Amino acid sequence: MPRTDDKKTFLRLSKKSILIFSFIFFLFSCAATPARFKEIDIAVEQANFSTAIDAIVRGQEEKTPIYSERNAVSLYLDKGLLEHYSGNYANSSNDLQFAERLIEEAYTKSVTESFFSFILNDNTKNYPGEDFEDIYINVFNALNYFNRGSIEGALVEIRKLSSTSGKLEMLSRKYEYKDPKTGASLDDMAKNETGVSELPARKQVNFSNSALARYLGALFYQSAGNTDAARIEFEQLQRAFTNSNVYKHPIPLTVDAARNVPAGKARLNIISFTGLSPVKQETRIVFYLPFRHPILRIADFKLPVLQRRSSLITRIETIVNGNKFNLELLEDMNAVVEETFNARSSIIILKTFIRAILKYTAADIAAMETVKQQGDMAGFLVAAAARTALELSEGADTRMSRYLPGKAYIGGVNLDPGTYSVIINYYNGSNLIASAEYMDVNVKLNGLNLLESVNLK
Repeated sequence: MPRTDDKKTFLRLSKKSILIFSFIFFLFSCAATPARFKEIDIAVEQANFSTAIDAIVRGQEEKTPIYSERNAVSLYLDKGLLEHYSGNYANSSNDLQFAERLIEEAYTKSVTESFFSFILNDNTKNYPGEDFEDIYINVFNALNYFNRGSIEGALVEIRKLSSTSGKLEMLSRKYEYKDPKTGASLDDMAKNETGVSELPARKQVNFSNSALARYLGALFYQSAGNTDAARIEFEQLQRAFTNSNVYKHPIPLTVDAARNVPAGKARLNIISFTGLSPVKQETRIVFYLPFRHPILRIADFKLPVLQRRSSLITRIETIVNGNKFNLELLEDMNAVVEETFNARSSIIILKTFIRAILKYTAADIAAMETVKQQGDMAGFLVAAAARTALELSEGADTRMSRYLPGKAYIGGVNLDPGTYSVIINYYNGSNLIASAEYMDVNVKLNGLNLLESVNLK
């Protein structure tokens, strides 16, 4: 018979963590393999965004869709971004807004979850989206509204990010989980349920101001005639650059030029998105656990980490009626992705550690009881089988949007009102790798003249 204290421990763990144990023999990988995206990726690399959208639509009609039902956020994000790049701004807005609603619903649900529901492997749940995805949804939807002729709609999207209690300000508080029944913090609940006093350290998000969002907000406010609000946005843009974790480059000179346009001149502003932001890959982490059976003292789990994707583009040259100038880096979106992923990555590690303690405790009790009743070999087999099953029950959640850009560049030129031709050349060193030509660009004296170009190579 089990010892009284071991039996009580086992019963307590079994009762409270039944939601966890029920998934032990279920393989959780909900993310599509990179091969499933091959056709889409090739089309994106060739800037055939309509072809990429068609590939997504066809892929969703297959028996096993590219994006699973629990990965709807990634589906609508990817499709919404590709629709934007294709110039299908209304369709893009619909998709991005639907993705945003799903992210909001997932967050609302997470803050009301019980402790044991909250710490479940993320692969067992609907993908909730990442913070950087939630931020850039509004950036691209603001551009959608601008291109549809609605400055006010564009400003609504920007204010979702930059206003008091907006998404950027909430980032630092988003992961302060409290049990809805007891009000206990995640750390307190973890220590209480596992008996472990030292938990994995958590990282904080050091990002609360986006230069890209502020720049667009300033241009939109200028266009709307709200000079005071535009001034505030320009000042906030400068403050964003005090965050050396993200902004390791100087403030573009074109920012000041966009702020001070000479009387009688019209300014043509240009924004260009290049490269592709990081994707998640699976890595392994080892936990050393304080259990009696030697087989169960080391736990090997799979966790998501970000992997940057290199871009060929190192310089962007713009030619307006023969006048040449280079675009300047405004926001390294790769760095924003990495910085905002810190907090959720830490939570993922902490939740994985808690699950390991709870599940391995039950396995250790079972193995040691088997040793007592049937000997060392039988206990070894029980422990080995339990460890294998428990490791199979864990998998890295690598779901995310694949088609966010890696960098945002800006530039501009003051012109007399009129119609111009614009050429944007993308270079790798001294080698021209792509070129985009825009004919009959109407540059107005009043209102916002903003030309967007995208090359994701």
